[in-house]
Formats: sequence, structure tokens, C-alpha cells
Amino acid sequence: MFRRRPARELSADDLLTTLGRLTAQARAGAELQRARVELAEALQREMLPAALPGVPGVRAAAAYAPARNGLDIGGDWYDGFPLPGGRLAFCIGDVQGHDVEAAAFMGQIRMGLRAVAGGGADPGVVLARANELLLSVDSPLFATCTFLTFDPVAWEVVAARAGHPPGVWATADGRCGIAEENGGAPLGVLPGETYPVTYWRLAPRGAFALLTDGVVEGPSFPIEAGLAEAAKRVRDRAPTGDPADVAAAVMDVAEFTGHTDDAAVVVLCYDRADRDNG
Repeated sequence: MFRRRPARELSADDLLTTLGRLTAQARAGAELQRARVELAEALQREMLPAALPGVPGVRAAAAYAPARNGLDIGGDWYDGFPLPGGRLAFCIGDVQGHDVEAAAFMGQIRMGLRAVAGGGADPGVVLARANELLLSVDSPLFATCTFLTFDPVAWEVVAARAGHPPGVWATADGRCGIAEENGGAPLGVLPGETYPVTYWRLAPRGAFALLTDGVVEGPSFPIEAGLAEAAKRVRDRAPTGDPADVAAAVMDVAEFTGHTDDAAVVVLCYDRADRDNG
């Protein structure tokens, strides 16, 4: 018959040694996580545009708010660039994940969209080609996106969505609404996916806002209510003609919803009189 050896009582020195080892392990883990966060922040900062383009009759601005939990870096992004023929392209999106890999994937999407759009394709074709490009790199990540072009000659917006929340619009005479165009699946999910294109003829003066779900959806706040509130705020600020002012007003909806994710807004303010006098 075997007798169990009595457990050795830990001395105060043993407890201090164990506590010191666990503390060192926790500190090393925290430092590694902090380094990953700082790297992701740097990647995201460098991959977002310093400024958005404009032409006589249209000005653009963006706003961004980071995630609130202090540990994750969100995958929200936006971009704007000129196209051949005087048109402008604007896009906004959200990458799955909150880490260095998501930030790097965000950069791939942004550059891929620029490369594809440079050929003059419509937004639906741009998203379809970007989708195939992302599938070809065999990444486990995916992204939502809205891509639109602004034609200052035809005075119209052409847009397509890939699993992304709709934009909101308002005119200087007090009308507003949600841009409920059809859309397709997120980028990097389904081979051969197609993305319907929607055309909007613009009023003489107004504003159009693209946003991510972190702006209009919170833990206990439905996205429909957030979109309606964002549209009202664009309506209230559209007469100023200041895209930065409108973007700040829309971003305030994120405070209202109690968001925890990151949030991004891109606003286009347009005025046909400025185009004609430019």
C-alpha cells in the first residue's frame, strides 16, 4: 500500500518567486500586445490618405474615431482620388479583424481599388475585380466596402456596395434620406460576385456621407435608427457647405449610439453654382 507524500508547504520566498515569475510573464505579454497595437496604429495611419481630392463644385472631408476598448485597432478605412476625365472616386470600408494583419489587408484593398479604378471602370466592375484580386491572395480576411464616383460634368454620383452600410444624403432645401441601393457580398468571400450600380442625379446643392457601422450601430442601438439620425444631421449641416463640419456632426452619432468599434465618415459637399462659377 502506498502512502501519499504530504504536500510541501510553500514558504514566503516560494510565493514571492512564483509571483515574480507570473508578473514577468504578464508584463512580457502586455508589452508584446502593446507593440502589436502600436504597429497596427502606424500601419493604419500611413495607409489612410492625408487629404481628399476636390474640384470646383465639390469638396470632401473625413473623420475617424478609434475603437474604445484600448486593445484593438479597427479595420475601418477610407480613400479618395482623382480619375480620368475629371471624375473623383471615394470609398470607405471595414476589414474583418482588429490587428496588424487587418491593417495590412486594409492597405491591400486600398491599393487594389486604386489600381482597378484607374482604368475607368464603373464602381460595380471595380468592386468585382477587387473581389477577385483579394480572393487570389488567399487571405482568411474579408472586407465590406462602398465605392462611388462623382462626375462634376454630368452632376451625378455612381455607386456600388459590397456588404457595407448605405450612405446618407441631404439637400440644401431640407430633404434627406438613406441611399438604399442594392449591394453584393463583402469583398474576399464569393468568387464571381457581381455588384449592382446605382446612379443618382444630384440636386443643385447638398451633401452625401459615406460611413461605417461603428458610426450608426451600438450595443443596444439598431443601425436603422443610427442611419436615420445620421441623415438628419447631414440635413441640418448641409447648408453650411463645409464637409469637415458635416463629417463632425455625423461622427457625433457614434457618441449617441455608444459605439465600441472604430468609426469612419467621408462627406462630399456639392454646389453646382460653385462649379459653374469656378
